[in-house]
Amino acid sequence: MQADEARRATEAAISSASSLGLAAHDAAVLHNSNKLSLRLRPCDVLARVAPAAHGGAAFERDVAQRLAEVGSPVAALASPEVFVRGDYEVTLWAYYEPVTTQAIPAADYAEALERLHAGMRMVDLPTPHFTDRVAEAQTLVADPFRTPALADPQRAFLAGTLDRLRRAVSESRRPEQLLHGEPHPGNLLPTRAGPLFIDFETCCRGPVEFDLAHAPDEVADHYPGVDHQLLRDCRTLVLAMITAWRWDRDDQFPDGHRLGIEWLNELRKAAAQSG
Repeated sequence: MQADEARRATEAAISSASSLGLAAHDAAVLHNSNKLSLRLRPCDVLARVAPAAHGGAAFERDVAQRLAEVGSPVAALASPEVFVRGDYEVTLWAYYEPVTTQAIPAADYAEALERLHAGMRMVDLPTPHFTDRVAEAQTLVADPFRTPALADPQRAFLAGTLDRLRRAVSESRRPEQLLHGEPHPGNLLPTRAGPLFIDFETCCRGPVEFDLAHAPDEVADHYPGVDHQLLRDCRTLVLAMITAWRWDRDDQFPDGHRLGIEWLNELRKAAAQSG
């Protein structure tokens, strides 16, 4: 979020916490991109603030609640309420002090993800399919107004890559289930209670390899029953999707344009090696 948006989002978070009687006199920014994550003090609650137009807060809350009920390794809600303040939706979560700055070991990461997937098989909620998320990236790439900096050859290459990999993963015939959608290291917290997943607004249905594609490569070595060809296809598909999002004219991911160029080059190298 830009500075003025972040200021208003912070005010929305403090107002939401205060309405519950929580002492929220100060807010430290933990992450700022298209959404804002804040540590509210002195109550020590995590606030996640998103534009209300996105409308994903209630879905994320519902998923987190259901997963917590079945004992999945997920961060706890501080309040079940979704607060609407002006143009923003606010949800409040438990804040976890990191127990280490080191990367979570691959075996522990895989075990946490396997436990999350086991819990997700027990949760019945209407969720999009992973191909719906791919379609969002395809729509973005096809719209020059939304991706004006993407040159025609780059646009054609990225569109072709998304289509080819979407079909390859869809036709794999692997079992599908509820997935986190983006279980990358930024969404797995090292806490005293063990690794805990956060950020469930991207949940979708698909093969577990789609989730594994977001994790460090070595995590798959510790996850049972992986289809490694499908995992390679999913990794390339995920790279193509996040590359498309970096070319969105409204993207606020830090250093996003440079990453968009870098990841396009990686996709070209992958295509050359596979061809």
